[in-house]
This record gives sequence, C-alpha cells and structure tokens, in this order.
Amino acid sequence: MKAPSVRALVLVLCVLVYLLAGAAVFEALEAESERSGRREVERRAAEMKQKFGFTDAEYHRLEKLLLLAKPHRAGRQWTFAGSFYFAVTVITTIGYGHSSPRTDAGKVFCMFYAVLGIPLTLVMFQSIGERMNTFVRYLMHRSGRCIGLHRTGVSMGNMVSVGFLFCLSTLCLGAAAFSHFEGWSFFHACYYCFITLTTIGFGDFVALQKKEDLEKKVPYVAFAFTYILVGLSVIGAFLNLVVLRFLTVSSEEEDGNERMTQEDLHRRSHMASTMSTVVNGHSTFSLPMAGGNSCTNLISSRCGESMGPKRSNTLSYPGLSSCCFCPWMSCGLDACDSFSLTLSESVDRGCHSNPVFYNSVSYRVDGASYCGSGGSSALGSPNGFLIPDRNRSFTRRRSV
Repeated sequence: MKAPSVRALVLVLCVLVYLLAGAAVFEALEAESERSGRREVERRAAEMKQKFGFTDAEYHRLEKLLLLAKPHRAGRQWTFAGSFYFAVTVITTIGYGHSSPRTDAGKVFCMFYAVLGIPLTLVMFQSIGERMNTFVRYLMHRSGRCIGLHRTGVSMGNMVSVGFLFCLSTLCLGAAAFSHFEGWSFFHACYYCFITLTTIGFGDFVALQKKEDLEKKVPYVAFAFTYILVGLSVIGAFLNLVVLRFLTVSSEEEDGNERMTQEDLHRRSHMASTMSTVVNGHSTFSLPMAGGNSCTNLISSRCGESMGPKRSNTLSYPGLSSCCFCPWMSCGLDACDSFSLTLSESVDRGCHSNPVFYNSVSYRVDGASYCGSGGSSALGSPNGFLIPDRNRSFTRRRSV
C-alpha cells in the first residue's frame, strides 16, 4: 500500500477515534445537566397547568406559539439589514437558525443562492487569506532587516505562530466588543465569536437580536457585519497556513520516497549494465564509457557464424570451482549455465565474434605449438583457459 493511502487511512481512523472520544466527554459533561433541566421544565409546566387550568393540548399550543414568536422579539427580521444578515449567515455557512425562509419561493431561492454563494465565498476567503499571509511575510522580512538580523527569511513555523496570534487577537477583540453591546460575560462573548468564526453557528448566542437593534443601531450593525467577514478572513488565512504546512510535509515525504526509488532503479540498472549478458548464444560485456555504455562483444562465442564445420569437445572438471579468464585471450568460450567447459575449434581460424578488436593494430596472431611437459603454461588455450594439451596446436597472441 502506498504512503498516501496509508496516510488517508490513518487520518480516517484518527477522526473516528476523535469523534468517539468527543462523544464520551460530552455525554459525561452534559447528560446530568440535561436531566436536571428537563425535570425543572416539567415541574414548572405542571405548576402553570395547575395555576391557570390549562389542559395538555392548550399547553402544547401555547408552547408552540412561544417558539414561533421567538424570532420576532428582535423586531422585524426581513428588513434589508436583516436580510443582509441572513445572507451573510448563508454564504458563510454559519447558519445561526435565528431566522429562516417561511415561503416555498424563499426556500427554493435560498438553495440556489447557497449553491453559488458558498463556493464563491470560500474562494474569496482563500484569496484574501493568501494576500494577508503574503503581507505579513513581507512585514516580518522588513522588520528583520531593520533590526539587523543576518537571516531575514520567514519560515513556515513562524508564519503559523503569527497566524495563531492574529486569530487569538481577533477573538479577544470581538469578545470585548460583543460583551459590551450585548451585555454578555466575556466568556460567553468569546464563545460566541469562536462559534461564529469557525462557522459552527449553534444559534444559542446570536448578536443583533435585542429589540430593534437591526433598525436603530446602525454603527453596531456595521461593526458586526465587518467583524464577521474580517474574522472569517483571518481564520481562513490561518487554516491556509496549517493546511499548506501539512501538504508541504506530505510532498517532502513523497519526493523523498520517489527520489529513493529512482536512485535504487539507477543503481540496479548500472549494476545490470556492467554485468555480462548472453544474447543469442553470444556472451556480451557492457562497459561504462563516456557517452554511455559500450556493448562490445569482448568474449567470443563458439563461432557459430563460421562457414566451415566445427567440432567440439565437452570436458568436465569436477575439481574446478571457479575459473579466471581474460576476454582478450579467448576464442571459443561457450556462455552456458552448466558446470561443464566446452572446447570448440573452428576450421576457419579467422572466425571471431569481435573482428574489430582482433584485427586491431595492437593485436597480432602468431601460430605456435605447445611443447610443454605437463606443467602450467602462459600460453592461452583456444578457450582462454590455462589447460595443457600435448596433442593440440595452440594460438599464441601477442601485443605489439
């Protein structure tokens, strides 16, 4: 399995484990509070039914009426300012849920509006985030030169750290502003900013929902819209840095693996090019040269291409475990995979698979006869082995 597939599988498993751990923690933290809150609601509902004499059906109708009236507590929602607020929550995928289309035509238009608006908004935030990262990198580079640093380069780690600080500053600034205008605690305001800028949008805390805020507090409305758009751009820039960092690490790993694979293939091909190969009965050496590899047939075959008859004797040497030969002194070495040595003699003594080397200026052939007495000889046999034979004529080759 390739490295990207393994990485994807590991990420899927990590997300599943993360989800299971989150579910366990949320259950432990919220289950008891939910049970106690439900008991409290049931107790108060029973008191109201007893006090005002409501039946169960009348109480449910009253409860439904209160839920329908909740979006209208902040005044008219479908003014131009309220509609703009709703459009912002749609294309940014925040989706508070404080208001929603009631008519079928509004629901259909909302779907088509989101299909086009969401990708457009994501591309816009990505582009703005890249420009912001470029500007921050330029400022850091200029600052390093102003204070006299020798190395003014900005690493990815530095950019991630600066982006995190910008995100934290944006959250704190928004929390301070919304806690002032909405009357929330700083913690709840910070929680609202985080849920908004991460586009989670639970809707438990929604700005501009006090009575007639959308119609009368124009500066606050402008600040809220600007903060949401700018804050989403900052968060998008930071996420671009994190994702880019992850992609850079993944690309470096893949490039390293590919480089190792190419080096291994090159090493194997080089080893194969320097080894002797056998093609159509010819033993061939491939030697490295300046312009590539030479494929000169330095080890001759059995002269199977000669016109004259040929006789061969196969001699087995059981005590011979390894043989040393010289390619420029061989005439009839048969390239085979067995442990037998074939001695071939051609009638035509001019038959050689390497006539260029054999007929070169530095090469001459003199006829000679072996006249040894059973000892070793420096004269090469027709097959390049130092094997004496009293009854045969040998060819002695001499360089001039």
